[in-house]
Amino acid sequence: MTRQIRIDQIPDVMEEAVIDLVAATTLEWTRRVKKATPVDTGRLRNSWQTEIKPTTGTIINNLPYAEPVCYGTNLPPSWNNTFRTKQKTVKGFPELIGKELQKWADDEYNKIRRRI
Repeated sequence: MTRQIRIDQIPDVMEEAVIDLVAATTLEWTRRVKKATPVDTGRLRNSWQTEIKPTTGTIINNLPYAEPVCYGTNLPPSWNNTFRTKQKTVKGFPELIGKELQKWADDEYNKIRRRI
């Protein structure tokens, strides 16, 4: 169902749609990255932090071993320059999830737009 808005309301309605989309996309990315994070003790998975501001979503993990496990970079000496996880994690999986979310975000935006 479409909603009737005056032309002078368009900027506010579109801003609201963008804010909703940023929040939804950030939360979906967080959900997916947590699910994809390999688990040994669960600390890495539980250390993802999400911050949502009106037009910006940020997801970080400050654990010292997050970079090697998630991206295969900055490997510790004990890994002998070989990326490995017990779950056969794909290097760069957080970035891959971000790329997958492009279509998801487009679909979500279209849902929001149809409500306007």
